[in-house]
Amino acid sequence: MTVEQLNWFKSSYSGGEGGECLEVAVTPHTIHLRDSKHPAPTLQVTPSAWSAFLAGARK
Repeated sequence: MTVEQLNWFKSSYSGGEGGECLEVAVTPHTIHLRDSKHPAPTLQVTPSAWSAFLAGARK
């Protein structure tokens, strides 16, 4: 599957006016992240790294 074929979604915290939005695409072994205004390049992390990031962000 190519980056263009991934099912991208925006953060629920993103506003409707555009601007700086984080987009995420989830696959079984990789979490893909990109900036909605500049979709290339993307960042890929493991699901465990993404979970650790989210846990840290909630504190």
